[in-house]
Amino acid sequence: MILRRLLTIAVAATLPGALWAAGEVTQFTLDNGMEAVVIEDHRSPAVVHMVWYRTGAADEPPGVSGIAHFLEHLMFKSTDDLENGEFSRIVEANGGSDNAFTSWDYTAYFQRVAADRLGLMMQMEADRMRDLVITETDVVTERSVVLEERAQRTDSSPGALFNEQMRAALYLNHPYRIPIIGWRHEMLELGLDDALAFYERFYAPNNAILIVAGDVEPEEVQRLAEEHYGPLQPTPDLPERVRPSEPDHIADRTVRFEDGRVANPYVSRTYLAPERDSGAQEEAAALTLLAEILGGNGTTAVLGRTLQNEEGRALFAGAYYQATSLDDTSFTVLNVPVPGVSLEEAEADLDRVIADFLETGIDPAQFERIQFRYAASEIYNQDNVQGLARMYGVALTTGLTVEDVQAWPDVIAATTAEDVMQAARALFGGDTRSVTGYLDRPAAVETEEATQ
Repeated sequence: MILRRLLTIAVAATLPGALWAAGEVTQFTLDNGMEAVVIEDHRSPAVVHMVWYRTGAADEPPGVSGIAHFLEHLMFKSTDDLENGEFSRIVEANGGSDNAFTSWDYTAYFQRVAADRLGLMMQMEADRMRDLVITETDVVTERSVVLEERAQRTDSSPGALFNEQMRAALYLNHPYRIPIIGWRHEMLELGLDDALAFYERFYAPNNAILIVAGDVEPEEVQRLAEEHYGPLQPTPDLPERVRPSEPDHIADRTVRFEDGRVANPYVSRTYLAPERDSGAQEEAAALTLLAEILGGNGTTAVLGRTLQNEEGRALFAGAYYQATSLDDTSFTVLNVPVPGVSLEEAEADLDRVIADFLETGIDPAQFERIQFRYAASEIYNQDNVQGLARMYGVALTTGLTVEDVQAWPDVIAATTAEDVMQAARALFGGDTRSVTGYLDRPAAVETEEATQ
């Protein structure tokens, strides 16, 4: 707490007062179960309006992978009041922008408009929450769109294909193993009945969170929400959000993927890791700082400093941790070796540097710098109203609370170097909850290029 307050004072002293205008966070719940969060920020007459659904790719029934993302596309089609594409045209005509996104744990829709258009956004979003109209023609057209999206973003990218295979190997039973966009062979079969079943099951006010951030007053937001969302009927038999759990992992796994399009081969290892839990965020905080210490900055982080700068054996080395997740998440270390260093040697380099780190511990000066830098980034994030809205949306759809979000900087500040080392020993302690992956070029390609 003391470090957090000192940091706030230190950073605030360097910033104009207008940057600290993000105001109070207010919560309320409508009678139909729809939760709402209001984040005040009166610096400009604009507002971000978001509706988050507690459903994503990990909530899909077996055999219809990609249906959550597919439905996201179909939500921009007709309703009983709007024609195909009219939603976005109205937003644009009112000087705003809109979009949507799907993850394993949530699906979200948002608009950024002038604050006096908030009521109109609620009216349209409430309309498509319960009165979406989808036709067979819509399904055929949009299915082609998502298949092309997969072709461009995944099938044409060796790295994306490799990451897809790595994730499928990491999770043996949990649906996090399934790609958000879906497996192509199942995407080809997605139909109208699949979309309507998913929509009718999960798109309901009692499965949604409204987040409004910007130049608004909480009382007015609540009045508008009661007017537009309040009349919507909840789903009485909304299923409890329980996913298949992971069995004990009794064997390490290795994935080897070769593709002639690979420019820089690399090795990575991904571990199952605990996520942020409501009221108990300490372990996730330690892992967050561990990722920064190992891979956050190429010149000072342990992996980059050792393998890139001191030894010259890597083009890049890093570490990543995704803390906010409903169920067990992942922690990844990665090494892109310089030409002439094999992937087997690159893997040994990762193991060696991590073993040295576990032996020698954290440099106190580095730890202080990283903790300070992370807290500073959290403070600067307050300046982005859309980022704030997204931060709360991700948290609330993955089991956290507003109080957890607000406590997170203090939890980070209270984390000690020993806490981080304890998390590191638990993560790298030799159990079998990891997958090692080699992304490489076929030997034939290497030989052909060498002879040219």
